[in-house]
Amino acid sequence: MFRPLLFVLALLLLLVTPTRAGAEARPSRADLQRVLELHARSVVRVRGPQHAGPGIIVGTDGQVLTAVAHVGPQSAQVEHAGNALTARVVLSSTVLLVAVVAGPQGAWPAAPVRLVPEGLAGHWVVGVTSGGGGKGNARRDTPRAAKAKAAPAPFFDVPLTLAPGSPLYDGDGRLVAVVVERRGRSVRALPLSAVKAELALAETP
Repeated sequence: MFRPLLFVLALLLLLVTPTRAGAEARPSRADLQRVLELHARSVVRVRGPQHAGPGIIVGTDGQVLTAVAHVGPQSAQVEHAGNALTARVVLSSTVLLVAVVAGPQGAWPAAPVRLVPEGLAGHWVVGVTSGGGGKGNARRDTPRAAKAKAAPAPFFDVPLTLAPGSPLYDGDGRLVAVVVERRGRSVRALPLSAVKAELALAETP
């Protein structure tokens, strides 16, 4: 019998890439460019009954990580490659403010991930601010680096202005967290290690 939560959990483990050795430095301009290219390839828009916002592809078969506000009780729409696809809700947590949805199976450009069990406070993370703007006033999406700050566990805060559902990366372009809430000029984010733990709990009978 197919067990969707276990499948997503396994994907998170398979997509983990090795950690760069040595002290963590501020991401360079080349690092920011790498993140921007990955972001453009792997970020989608997720739309629920009331709200819509970004999500990040974490599974090559269409699994998308986003904020819980962007999904309905059982389904959501994922806008990818010019198509609006119906996705079923695999995980929805109003406590952690996070959701995972699964779109139709296919070749999806999943982001590489990095699990940081000890938390991300004090680590450099990179977010991509949306250019927005209308015709004649368009601005480019811009990658920005900031140091994560401590918050009530398992969350952390980042002094960046990003929409809920936005991904956060490390300097190597690996997904490390997802933004779950705006807090003034900062955001509250959830590390992937907490998402993995929540998936494991949800799968437990």
